[in-house]
Amino acid sequence: MNQLHDRLVNARENLSLWWSEITFTSPQRRSLLAIAAIVVATSAFFVIRGNSAAVIEAPPALAVEVATVEITVDVAGGVTNPGVYSLPMNSRVFDAIKAAGNIVKGADTSDINLARILKDGEQVYIYPPQKSGSISSPRTYRAPPKARSTKPSGPIAINRATAKELETLDGIGPVLAERIIAYRNINGPFLDIADLLKVSGIGAAKFAGLKEKIRI
Repeated sequence: MNQLHDRLVNARENLSLWWSEITFTSPQRRSLLAIAAIVVATSAFFVIRGNSAAVIEAPPALAVEVATVEITVDVAGGVTNPGVYSLPMNSRVFDAIKAAGNIVKGADTSDINLARILKDGEQVYIYPPQKSGSISSPRTYRAPPKARSTKPSGPIAINRATAKELETLDGIGPVLAERIIAYRNINGPFLDIADLLKVSGIGAAKFAGLKEKIRI
């Protein structure tokens, strides 16, 4: 404390000595004092303003509510409640089946990728159970019926056809039929019959012979 007091006394004495030795006139000295006072006041103002701005709290962040995006899919075939359902984005095939009340007993899901992510507007078709034929009476012998042609009479729906049904098309064997089903399971249903060209092994010439015999 004593050292600080001594320093202040020495500074005041040196300032007084310096002031007395200045060869300014009285008006010039008053002007110099006024400029010094303005500089000190301005410096003090900015220091105080900076400290005040530092303690101002930032306004709380506004909570933004993000709307959930939904997709619409058609679930048909062997499910309890076929129909159109709205599901959250990135839902999978098994979510659509669950929304439709799950599959019915005996329905075939062997060619469906249940883990595939759904697209808006697509249809999930579950093949319903096969209806069993009537059983002949054991007392009466009947000759076996003639085998019927398995070739369908109309265009084949490529989004629903089984591998056996696809094999009835000219130029489509077991390998290509499995490739078509694999493509459908991975990428979703075909949106246009021309999408068959994206399947490995189906070129323009082969597609030209198929396009009149297939449909979406």
